[in-house]
Amino acid sequence: MPESIPQLSKEEIAAFADMEYFEIAFEIAHKFLHDIISDEELMALVKDAYNYEVPLEKVYEKKYVMRLDQGPTASFKDFAARLMGRLMQYFLKKESRNLLILTATSGDTGSAIANAFYGLDNIKVVILYPETEVTDRQRKQMTTLHKNVQILALDGKFDDCQALVKMAFNDTELEPLNLSSANSINIGRLIPQSMYYFYAYSRLCDIRKDEEIVFSVPSGNFGDLMGGLIASKMGLPVKKFVVSTNENDEVPEYFRSGNYKTIVPSLNCISSAMNVGHPSNMSRIVALYGGVMNEDGEVVKEPDMEQMKKDMFTISISDDETLETLKRVYDRHKILLEPHGSVGWAGLRHFMNDPAEKLVQEQVAVCLETAHPAKFPKEIHDVLHIDPELPESLKGLEDKEEQFGEIENDYAAFKQYLKANY
Repeated sequence: MPESIPQLSKEEIAAFADMEYFEIAFEIAHKFLHDIISDEELMALVKDAYNYEVPLEKVYEKKYVMRLDQGPTASFKDFAARLMGRLMQYFLKKESRNLLILTATSGDTGSAIANAFYGLDNIKVVILYPETEVTDRQRKQMTTLHKNVQILALDGKFDDCQALVKMAFNDTELEPLNLSSANSINIGRLIPQSMYYFYAYSRLCDIRKDEEIVFSVPSGNFGDLMGGLIASKMGLPVKKFVVSTNENDEVPEYFRSGNYKTIVPSLNCISSAMNVGHPSNMSRIVALYGGVMNEDGEVVKEPDMEQMKKDMFTISISDDETLETLKRVYDRHKILLEPHGSVGWAGLRHFMNDPAEKLVQEQVAVCLETAHPAKFPKEIHDVLHIDPELPESLKGLEDKEEQFGEIENDYAAFKQYLKANY
């Protein structure tokens, strides 16, 4: 966590309405990094990182889908990976150092990190993924790059991948490898993920009129939500975060019962990137509200649950409802979602219809669409009988050669692999 979360004034947030995305990104990053990187160099990095559109697609009235799927790997993870990669490269060159990045992925993180760090001279990357729980296109976005990027298929779940990575970080024998993370374990992933919340607000609301906004966030490892909570703590007027999970409902259940219980093994749902039974960011969220959660998910000190419930509305969406929502939104509004965005939209619908919330129709609400529908062609075709159009970033994957290794779900084997190869 940052030692402190910097604040933005009303005037600073109001000024975002006249800025491009990369300019807003600069203002947010500058609040955290102003004393360690020059304004000129930081502006060059954000302008290079954010050279694509961030569409806000109107569904009806003041309800929108923010498409975070227009980057080079067609995933919201591009927002974090591209800036973090450029910042890491900047500081490593300055300090004449090398790093070995270890990353666990449940889908989109791996391809975004592989793309962002591909070909960098002083950074090598090892990415672990659960071999049966990513789509073919997600896998091929990682396994067709090669060079300084090594992909490992693990016989296990995402939580197992994440556990091996965390164990490696805590292993003093591996210190000579100069390990670092590109998962949302790394705060460098989360700060860039706070930026698009400010962008959406700047396009849809006016802080001078004291307008508030609702965000529905499809949530798995909870990094995306944590980025939003950071934005809120910086001063963004968020009325509520709708925390939409799939059937891995450990967090909605925690909000309901006050008892946090991890799901082991995590359930395999069609919104595969959200198949997480113990989100690593949950300890950050608990800490943000004054509590303490240890590595195993035990709440050592209770957070301010009343304030958490005031800020967040949590809900679990079944696979059946995910598919029904995908079909309904397309049939009624001609808006094409994919399973993760569909979970987000279903959660938003539950929230909007909740009588306890007493919402007005004019409430501005944004659902985050986290991946391009073309990454999930089978699910889309099964429900809608159409084939989503491929973005440029996904074209030609079928013709590229894949290279990846396989590893058992065993820390000793993973440690030996790292020592032998790096």
